[in-house]
Formats: sequence, structure tokens, C-alpha cells
Amino acid sequence: MTILLSLLGLAAVVVLTIGTFIAVAAEFSLTALERSTIEAHVAQVGDAKARTVDKAHRSLSFQLSGSQLAITITTLITGYIAEPAIAELISPALTGVGVPLAVAGPIALTLALALATSLSMVFGELVPKNLAIAKPLETARAVAGVQAGFSAVFKWLITCLNGTANWLVRRLGVEPAEELASARSPQELGALIRSSAEQGTLDPGTATLLDRSLRFGDRTAEELMTPRVRVESLRVDATVLDLVAKARETGFSRFPVYTGDLDEVRGIVHVKQAFGVPRSRRATTPLSALTRPVQTVPATLEGDALLDRLRASGLQTALVVDEYGGTAGLVTLEDVVEEIVGDVRDEHDRRETSPVRRLGGEAWLVSGLLRDDEVAEATGFRMPQGDYETVAGLVLARLGRIPDTGDEIRVDDWRITVVEMDRHRVAELRVARVEESGVSS
Repeated sequence: MTILLSLLGLAAVVVLTIGTFIAVAAEFSLTALERSTIEAHVAQVGDAKARTVDKAHRSLSFQLSGSQLAITITTLITGYIAEPAIAELISPALTGVGVPLAVAGPIALTLALALATSLSMVFGELVPKNLAIAKPLETARAVAGVQAGFSAVFKWLITCLNGTANWLVRRLGVEPAEELASARSPQELGALIRSSAEQGTLDPGTATLLDRSLRFGDRTAEELMTPRVRVESLRVDATVLDLVAKARETGFSRFPVYTGDLDEVRGIVHVKQAFGVPRSRRATTPLSALTRPVQTVPATLEGDALLDRLRASGLQTALVVDEYGGTAGLVTLEDVVEEIVGDVRDEHDRRETSPVRRLGGEAWLVSGLLRDDEVAEATGFRMPQGDYETVAGLVLARLGRIPDTGDEIRVDDWRITVVEMDRHRVAELRVARVEESGVSS
């Protein structure tokens, strides 16, 4: 009779462990599910199970409290029943191999406790947890109905316990939430995109496009512009013939027109305007006759606002002005588009040297005008924080002087060497990873 009761107790333990399994699976699957995933599933399938999952997720705090209550009840009863039942089965075996009866009882209880705890943890908690994390939607569809039924039966108790917990949380200055926040910050979305690309669930090209689109809003006109030192321009007393020659020489189509220097820009001309001037008059027609007003934008203007202004502009070009009122550079709609989709070239673009060229191994030749994110994307080298925007600016800041060709700095395990200077401008650098960790110059 005693053995029969022990076997019945073990059968009850199996049932209780299944209950723990369901509660744990419901807890983790509902927590792991995104609101958007559930809404898409309801729209696509729309069956009773999908609606049950949706309803449970909308009252997530209540359902999780129900899961916790179910887990607590089932595990406590499991321990209460399992230990004596297992000990009762083990004790005769111990006495049968010569263990004294006085010692067999405590040993049997100890073994029963270890065995019951292990079985409950593995089959009642760890297995459903791992299953729910791996397949949250499928798991939620399977167990949400049972969990919702349990929560409905014990609603009064769950409400009381949940209310007490929420009161304590409010005393800590935090407002309890019924649902998990489904909104994501740009940084979180960026991390999610990169993680998806690494795991192969998102095409690398699509991931790059999405990541650039998210980062675009944080860009400023100063980061997107062609800097002043690289702007091709024409004096106001130049002729239409000079405009045509300049366009052929550079491959560009838009040119600021200035008097004195680039801080005194009068406007902008487009090479297509030259075709409206008879060939015989191009050598005598001044550019001032063709110059159109150019809009100016502050260097701090954010990318989204800049895009709106450029789209509204007929020439799709803006002059970037710094805080002192001087010309910082020129930005075009093409510059903005390339920030999102990458380099865009057509049959009229001249072939230029790539701003990043791999030399082999972990060494690259890079333009001094590359920003931190551009260098990091191409080489993996992440510039330290500082009052500079480009890798050339980093070198200038570390050296404290105008560099000479061959000068180098060390940043952690990276060596940056000046390869080419354009007068006072750092034109090209070699970025290479070195074996030993170095100290910054």
C-alpha cells in the first residue's frame, strides 16, 4: 500500500511538473514576443489561438503574475509530494544493500531532495524556458490558452498580489507598465539590424542601407558637405568659356561664383546654362550674367532638414556657412543621397581614386577627409573622442602641429602614418593594425 501511494505521488509530481512547464513556457514566450510580431500573426492567421496570444500579451503584467503564481504553487506542491514519495522508494533499496535503517532514512531524503529538485528544474523550468526563447510564437500559441484560463480562475488572487507589488514599485518612484515597450530608439534599431545581418537573417546590403538611413538623421551639413579646400569655384569676372573649360577639367557641373575669396560667394552657376549662350559670345559673356542665388545653410543643420531644403532648391545645392559666417563648404543633393546609398556614379563622373584602398592584411590607405564612422566601416579602426571630425583631424590633434610626410601616431593597436600632404592638408594616410598594443602619441 505504501509503495502504491508513492507511485500515485510520483504520478501527481509528473502532472505538477507539466503545470510548471506550461507556466514557465507562457512566461518566457510572452516576454520574448514583440508586439509587431503578434499583430502580424493575427492579421495573417487570425485563428482563436492567435487572438488568445494577442489578448494575453496586451495584459502582459497580469499574465506574468499568473505564471509566477502557477510556478510557485506547482513547485511547492511538487517538493512536498516528491521528496517523501521518492524517499519511500529509495529507502528499501538502501537497506537491501546493507545500509543501517537509522542511516538509510536521512540518506534517502537527501537523495530524494536532490533528485526531485533536479527533475523539476530541468523538465519544469529549463526545458520550457529554452523552448520558449527558441520558438516564442509557436510556444505561446500552445500554452497561452491554458495560462490565460489559470489566470482567469485565480484573477482575484493575482489582482491582489499584483496590486500590492505595483504599490511597492510606485513607492520606489517607478510607474508599473502593463505591456513591454515596443518602440525602439535609433541606436537599438541599429544594433538589431547589425545583429540580424551577422546572423544571416538580413541581407548585408539591405542592412547597410538601413543602418545608414538610421544614422542619417544625426548627420549635420558639416559632415555631409564637400569641404572648402575641395570646392571648385570661379571668380565673378570669369567668362562662360571659363565655365565650360572648368567643367571639362573637373567633371563637375555646379560652381560657386565669388569675388575676392570663397567667403564672398555671389551665387552659383550650372554648366547647362552655358548652352543658352551662343558659342560666339561665350568668351565675352561674364558669369555674373548667369549667376543664380544660392541658398545658405548653417554647418549645424541636421540631415533631414537639409534634405528638405535641397529638394526644394532648383539647383539642389547649398552653401554651408560656419559659425563665423565664413564658407565651410558646399553640399549637394547627391552628397546627401550618397550618405544613405553609398557612392553614386554616372557616365559623366570622372574616375577618381577610392577614398579607401586595402593594401593587404590589416592595412589601408585612406583619405584624410574620412569621418570616424567611414573609417570604422572600412577598416575597423574606431577613432577616440575629440574635437575633430576626420582622421586627419585626429592626426593634427595628436601631433599638435602640421604633419610632414612619414609622421605617425599610435592609437591602441593601430598605427596611422601620413602618406601624402597637400600643402597644409593631410591628403592620405596609412591605417594599419599592429601586433603589440601601443601608447597613443
